[in-house]
Amino acid sequence: MGKKRIVTTGGTEAGDAQSKGAQVSSKKRVDSGILHVQSTYNNTKLMLTDKAGNALMWGSSGGAGFRGAKKGTPFAAAKVGETLALRAQNIGLKEIDVVVKGVGSGRESAIRGFISKGVLITSIKDATPVPFNGPQPKKPRRV
Repeated sequence: MGKKRIVTTGGTEAGDAQSKGAQVSSKKRVDSGILHVQSTYNNTKLMLTDKAGNALMWGSSGGAGFRGAKKGTPFAAAKVGETLALRAQNIGLKEIDVVVKGVGSGRESAIRGFISKGVLITSIKDATPVPFNGPQPKKPRRV
């Protein structure tokens, strides 16, 4: 009829402190990193890496609790940028380079949300893929 509960008496353990929401800072300390912003029409994803390109943390509008058409809004992107910046400050991040990819509406607001928490931006690069030729026209119909 369900799970049995084990009752423990005595002091609290280290596992209890983490489950109550106490944030433990990471042992890895990073001074500078790269913020990758991928903004589409439907969602905005942010990934923070160190200078070598190793992923440290990431977030998205869908992961922040926004659903449906609200995921692609600038407000959702700004909220993701703010939450990621708070987590980045815990590992000692001071300055970032930004690489933006995509054509969505959350490109700029994600960066603004990130710098609102006091992180310095050294450069912004746009890496949106652009086709060289684009799609080819259909060939004429042979009858």
